[in-house]
Amino acid sequence: MRLMARRRRLAMLAATALAVGGVTLPAGAAQAAPACDVVYATNDWGSGFTGNVTIKNLGDAVNGWTLKWTFPNTSQRVTQGWSARWSQTGSEVTATNESWNGSLGTGASTSIGFNGAYSGSNPKPTDFTLNGVACNGAPTNQPPTVSLGVPAGPFEAPADVPLTATASDPDGTISKVEFYRNGLLVNTDTTAPYGYTLEDLPAGSYTVQAKAYDNANASAVAEKAFTVSPASGPVLVATPSAVSVTEGGSSTVNLKLSAAPSANVTAALTRTGDTDVTVSPASVTLTPSNWNTGVNVTVAAAEDSDTVGGTATITASATGFAPLAITATEIDNDTPGGDNTYIARFLDQYGKIKNSGYFSPEGVPYHSIETLIVEAPDHGHETTSEAFSFWLWLEANYGRVTQNWAPFNNAWTVMEKYIIPSHDDQPTAGAAGTPQYAAEHPLPSGYPSQLEPNVSVGQDPLRSELQSTYGTGDIYGMHWLLDVDNVYGYGRCGDGTTRPAYINTFQRGTQESVWETVPQPSCDTFAHGGPNGYLDLFIKESGTPAKQWKYTNAPDADARAVQAAYWAMTWAKAQGKEADVAATVAKAAKMGDYLRYAMFDKYFKKIGNCVGASTCPAGTGKDSAHYLMSWYYAWGGAYETNQNWSWRIGSSHNHFGYQNPFAAWALTNVAELKPKSPTAVSDWQKSLDRQLEFYTWLQSAEGGIAGGATNSWDGSYAQPPAGTATFYGMFYDVDPVYNDPPSNQWFGMQAWSMQRIAELYLETGNAKAKALLDKWVPWAIANTTLGANWSIPSDMKWTGQPNNWNPTDPQPNTNLHVEVTVKGQDVGVAAAYARTLIAYAAKSGDVSAKNTAKGLLDALHAASDAQGVSMPEKRGDYKRFDDVYDAATGQGLYIPPGWTGTMPNGDTIAAGKSFTDIRSFYKNDPAWPKVQAYLDGGPEPVFNYHRFWAQADVAMAYADYGHLFPNG
Repeated sequence: MRLMARRRRLAMLAATALAVGGVTLPAGAAQAAPACDVVYATNDWGSGFTGNVTIKNLGDAVNGWTLKWTFPNTSQRVTQGWSARWSQTGSEVTATNESWNGSLGTGASTSIGFNGAYSGSNPKPTDFTLNGVACNGAPTNQPPTVSLGVPAGPFEAPADVPLTATASDPDGTISKVEFYRNGLLVNTDTTAPYGYTLEDLPAGSYTVQAKAYDNANASAVAEKAFTVSPASGPVLVATPSAVSVTEGGSSTVNLKLSAAPSANVTAALTRTGDTDVTVSPASVTLTPSNWNTGVNVTVAAAEDSDTVGGTATITASATGFAPLAITATEIDNDTPGGDNTYIARFLDQYGKIKNSGYFSPEGVPYHSIETLIVEAPDHGHETTSEAFSFWLWLEANYGRVTQNWAPFNNAWTVMEKYIIPSHDDQPTAGAAGTPQYAAEHPLPSGYPSQLEPNVSVGQDPLRSELQSTYGTGDIYGMHWLLDVDNVYGYGRCGDGTTRPAYINTFQRGTQESVWETVPQPSCDTFAHGGPNGYLDLFIKESGTPAKQWKYTNAPDADARAVQAAYWAMTWAKAQGKEADVAATVAKAAKMGDYLRYAMFDKYFKKIGNCVGASTCPAGTGKDSAHYLMSWYYAWGGAYETNQNWSWRIGSSHNHFGYQNPFAAWALTNVAELKPKSPTAVSDWQKSLDRQLEFYTWLQSAEGGIAGGATNSWDGSYAQPPAGTATFYGMFYDVDPVYNDPPSNQWFGMQAWSMQRIAELYLETGNAKAKALLDKWVPWAIANTTLGANWSIPSDMKWTGQPNNWNPTDPQPNTNLHVEVTVKGQDVGVAAAYARTLIAYAAKSGDVSAKNTAKGLLDALHAASDAQGVSMPEKRGDYKRFDDVYDAATGQGLYIPPGWTGTMPNGDTIAAGKSFTDIRSFYKNDPAWPKVQAYLDGGPEPVFNYHRFWAQADVAMAYADYGHLFPNG
């Protein structure tokens, strides 16, 4: 793997405007004046692009129009469009007006757009005609001008920095102004005065840009830089830092200082943005006496008759202090549910998430605010593709409430920059190569695993199709794990400094828990670790391992990103703003194309009764596809480009918790999300059907969904126990993929996965989804307690197994049972569970589901704190911080005898070391004394954690209820 060598500034493509004017018509023509002016501009990404076309009528008024042009490159295609009826024959494109934009008076304009695809070059057409009349000869569009304003400072962390822009256009109008932070799009403003506030910036250097677009899509950029210093004295503090205000109502914000001032501090309060929002008084004075109790200010919203909420920024400014921004969101009450309690809770929770330390300076969401946390990530300031997918989903809900889609697009931009490997990160991805077989082993002590080149592997049926479709060998999917703050110190390809850094952990069988992992860089150049980096801890080969990059995709996260994109498109379309998200949605369709790698056996062996690594036949075509969402797909290749080899693998292990039939339905049935590859839509249709069968096969007698199935027993195509049930020839596995703890013990898998089933039922009425929910929902509710001492299922125990699957005659699983053994108060799981019940109740009318969901949401709200929602968690598993390998139990950090290496910070990696020994930085964590006391014999430590995904799910549960049950 080759990681990013530097932060690359987001390419700012100043679209070249193609402006053409009219000609004199022949005698008898309806129009004698110049006919038309067309401005055609594109925004390219790889082999796809968005086209924006502005038509200006320079002749007599027309009632109905048809625009035509011919693409210069025969590969250029319109894939889907908006604001016109589109068709293409050969290279000729036709766009015909919609009913609402067919009338164009003299001098009137209309804008239309489309998403397109091409290979090679993407030249602009020049032969436009409107109603058969050529458009040419008009003067070239003049670009706009823009200036950017940034306060003089000083800025101390955490700093709120308001940006303002002034833009004008000499021959037209300004359509929008985009604001960028260090090259990343953070906001789009379509209304003057243009502004955006960067909130809670950590110490560091920042470059900001304002990019103005005119009505012909020409642009201009202004740029400034500033520095945020570490906090050294009192700073202004707002509680809360974001408020929602109902039309005709008000909210209160308390302003105070973080420490006592030496003299009175007068802070002026100003508002930018939504003019319905006001703040009073105009200033407050904080003194050596009232600095810690503060002064209350009132934020109000005027009653109006529109049906759109708005946002405003209240800025508190005091001489010598960094300005403080407070976000105020107006909640509209002119539409059903516009002012309901749960939408207000959503906005309050959203404000906490965006202003409480959940994001790095680069704008990357952390796994949690807290740094000392060990679960799947082994540090809180790592992040996962899961967190990014929840962020996208959160911003889609924010766009639904506020009609502001810039944060959704920004989330995808940040995701694409930092956790989808760029070409530089996977430089040899297009090179030929096949994976070599290595068996998986039950325990970490079975590693390194010997490569066995004589074991046959199947053909990759996607590589050439994807290469042909997108013109690149690069994979467009998220790697699952980032060291956001570069705590380990790997950096990019061993440079030690670049952040965020791609890393990996789990590599050694089903029994390897997070406590037994050896973190390693995804780009292993042998700069750290042993003589061969970390590679020979996992794989044994005949020669010296080659320096290489390698990534692992978590398919449930990419599928959730597709799910979020579907809702963003659906809600934006309802607002008439589908063009705002069209380019991002097209990228989600591309991600879905590559996500098909999760549908295949690890080594592309044939599906069904696959026993014996040497005897199970290699697959050809699609006979290695199980069409489920497996636990991962992975890809890698040579770091040194002159070696020019690469590999790709799927996964044989399928857990019900990773399935997403909703995403499969969207990728199959929704035009904007259909992938471009020739076989992609049919693959996703098969996957939709197969996933629903999978759930049905795994549903227990009580209603809970059991684990899954594998095409490779024990990860080595071993012979399973006699009588093991099968699903299309794959073997039932009660705890697929990992066993410490068992992967189907946690109720969160149930809540996450069934929420997707519930959305499928809500949106389509799918009968199979309904049947699953009709049984699952009563079981879950029967194990739920509401009220002050609320609880939901936490741990489960499974007995028996399903019947062999017969797709023509499915049988109920009378011998498959589940028992809830532990209940708890996991806030994220409670939110996901509530969302399942909300969607089910909204479609079915089930009162019990609705009431249970409401009870859970009210319990979560009661657990609110300044950073979100949290409950105390006992962490008895933290005794494993100091575990060394115990051969009798198989637990502890296993390092092969004789293998030694060094972590970037100097920690020694060797047999007899513990989790903490190779992560000594934990001993400097502010929360470490609590853990150390426990290791010394004290009580189990208790923490209140704020995980990003959980906080996002809480916010979205509020939004779901507020929208689907607007009257409570």
